[in-house]
Amino acid sequence: MNNIKTLGDLKKSGWISKSIKDEIRENLIKKIQAKENPFPGILGYEDTVIPDTERALLSRHNILFLGLRGQAKTRMARQMIDLLDEYIPFVTGSEINDDPLHPISRYAIDLIEEKGDNTPIEWLHKSQRYGEKLATPDVSVADLIGDIDPIKAANLKLSFADERVLHYGIIPRSNRNIFVINELPDLQARIQVSLFNILEEGDLQIRGFKLRLPLDILFVFTANPEDYTNRGSIVTPLKDRIQSQILTHYPKSIETSLAITAQESNKIKSQQEKVVVSDLISRLIEQVSFEARSSEFVDKKSGVSARLTISAYENAVSAAERRAIINKEDKTQVWISDLTGIIPSITGKVELVYEGEQEGPFQVAYNLVEKAIRTLFVNYFPNPEVFKKKKNKDVQKEENPYKPIIKWFDQGNNLNIFLETKDADKILLLYTVDGLYALVKKMYGSSSEMEIALLMEFLLHGLASYSLISKKVLDSKIEFKDLMGSMLSMGSQHFNEDDFNDEDFT
Repeated sequence: MNNIKTLGDLKKSGWISKSIKDEIRENLIKKIQAKENPFPGILGYEDTVIPDTERALLSRHNILFLGLRGQAKTRMARQMIDLLDEYIPFVTGSEINDDPLHPISRYAIDLIEEKGDNTPIEWLHKSQRYGEKLATPDVSVADLIGDIDPIKAANLKLSFADERVLHYGIIPRSNRNIFVINELPDLQARIQVSLFNILEEGDLQIRGFKLRLPLDILFVFTANPEDYTNRGSIVTPLKDRIQSQILTHYPKSIETSLAITAQESNKIKSQQEKVVVSDLISRLIEQVSFEARSSEFVDKKSGVSARLTISAYENAVSAAERRAIINKEDKTQVWISDLTGIIPSITGKVELVYEGEQEGPFQVAYNLVEKAIRTLFVNYFPNPEVFKKKKNKDVQKEENPYKPIIKWFDQGNNLNIFLETKDADKILLLYTVDGLYALVKKMYGSSSEMEIALLMEFLLHGLASYSLISKKVLDSKIEFKDLMGSMLSMGSQHFNEDDFNDEDFT
């Protein structure tokens, strides 16, 4: 390759030109035959999006990835670079990466006509063969397609009727490349129309010039569903010219979501050494995103990005790290109380409907954390609903395992856990609650001291989520009390009588 520097050298080497779509197709076939994943690190798409994408590339299609935000649409497109050949030749000085054996621009055609086999060529690496444009309402036809360059006309002393005065836009300059337009519906309809002929016939029209440029481009478009906002939609004729539309989706299981967060979170070495994150905490954080996607306060058309859990995980680790630094502790773990630190990661990642706006972003985020605790609680401890009186008349009543804990609070005791409490002090506080350690020890006897302490704290938060005890989150502490006393202290607030009759508080 280093020895091939002219068109004549290229011809002697036996080089065979091929289109970018054929190039990707051939390399994809090799990966499939070798049972290699062409999209490493894309989790949860193994049986859905990846096979659809492979089929589209084998068909040499332009692609539209349609899905909500944070579904790895752009990442999928960027990874297609690895399906390109390592290097390809182009005519030196060409603005549109002209193939030396099949030139299409006036510059390259004239140069080859003048110099013949002595035409100089260069080699383009696959990392330079990717272009990306975020569609915004201010994008113009000139940006994408091109325009007349009056300065070039003046310097070359050419009239505006000469093709050589044209300044190519980003799409022609992406010839023989992968070109991605993100958020396609945001392009104005008239700009989308300018893409019609490029996708179909390869014609460019710039200020009256009609150029026959059979551009060699793999187009990849990304978009949210058309009804996402009122900013715009994909015009139907353009959609018809994009051969494959592939629907993306969020992780379908907690396990997949956990793997994505573990892969993408930025946890530096010093944090890994100082902070332990249990499986329970990781699952609670992932559950928050699942709760958000089904919440009546969150706009489902907007979606909840996987970035929510990644940011929340990083904030939870940092909350524990900060507490350890304040208390001069060499090692700590993320406690349930540290999850108050993930609220800022949630408020900026969910788009609320009207009812959610009325509730307030902080309260919605807090409620999502509480729902996550309630949902996962029954995976670790007996379901409190089983021990309600009226709803389970046909079920033989079992001894309520939570009775000693609830009774302790009913006797007027309360527990204040300060957010910056030392680990040792927090553990001592948890041991003061009657029945708390005994229940956790009975169910998780082989766990370490720190794991048992975390489960004890989780048990308190879970009981509060089922309204068996009261929990109040203040600026610097979390306060646990008996439910009845807490209700009476609220004075003017009204409560349903069934809240008292249905629970076994004794």
